[in-house]
Amino acid sequence: MSDTRRKLTTIFCADVQDYTRLMGADEEGTLASLKRCREAMGRLIESHGGRVINTWGDGLIADFPSVVEAVRAAVDTQNELAGFNARRPADGRMLFRIGINLGDVIVEGDDIYGDGVNIAARLQASAAAGGIVISSSVYDQVRNKVTVGFEFLGPLMVKNVDEGVPSYAVKIGDAKDETPPAQRSGSARPQPQPQPAAVMAADTTEARPIPRGRRLYGVLAVIAAVLIGINLLSWQGVFWGRFPVLALAVVAALAWNRDQILFNRRITSLAILALGIAGINLFTWTGQFWAVWPILGIAAVMGLRWSMRR
Repeated sequence: MSDTRRKLTTIFCADVQDYTRLMGADEEGTLASLKRCREAMGRLIESHGGRVINTWGDGLIADFPSVVEAVRAAVDTQNELAGFNARRPADGRMLFRIGINLGDVIVEGDDIYGDGVNIAARLQASAAAGGIVISSSVYDQVRNKVTVGFEFLGPLMVKNVDEGVPSYAVKIGDAKDETPPAQRSGSARPQPQPQPAAVMAADTTEARPIPRGRRLYGVLAVIAAVLIGINLLSWQGVFWGRFPVLALAVVAALAWNRDQILFNRRITSLAILALGIAGINLFTWTGQFWAVWPILGIAAVMGLRWSMRR
């Protein structure tokens, strides 16, 4: 028992809605999608200071030292996965349900146990597909600190817990509340007022990253075309426009990397940087490929990051 201790932490629990049906329809495609979504979720959890504790089947459990960052990670996850699912047929979308609870847990090695974990799992099971449900202990900490709305769902009955756990649905983007009506009854706790329309509009915008990216690509393409046109119209034997066009191409690649969930973003950013350095070397060619050394260094960093992933 020397490795056993207790701590207060925020438990983040997630799984996939209708995972069995998806596996029955397309095992390989479902597993590939699960891997992509889980990598995106793990990256966002890490970026918000969390730690993935365990994965099993279609499930994932993590913990956070900050309640606010746990909710922000959940919101960012659902917004990013909404962009991924928007490109998939309706019957093939991978929709995660997320539950978050703040509680005292038993820590043994890298695992956590106790009622705090069980409550998070029960909250997750009650969430709508693509939605988030939090306990009242989480709500009390984040209600004035995150720009989302909340809907009070009433007490949630949990095994081995005598009293029901008051729970709230987090309202983000266009997520629809599919929580069964039976889970909303039996409570006199007041329902918080929804967030202003401006806040909800901002959340909806975040849930649709693809059109925003297309607008940015269009603006960059127009700027590149104008620069090339100026270079050609004022031609003096030097194609100086290649350098700003290369810089715009790197910006476009980084913008694409910000929204994609196919690859690890940090590793992809390093690869984009390496290509940019190679482009500078080619545009200033003097017979020596000096870019091989910085590219080798970047490749070493990429290899270390890949090997240290969980």
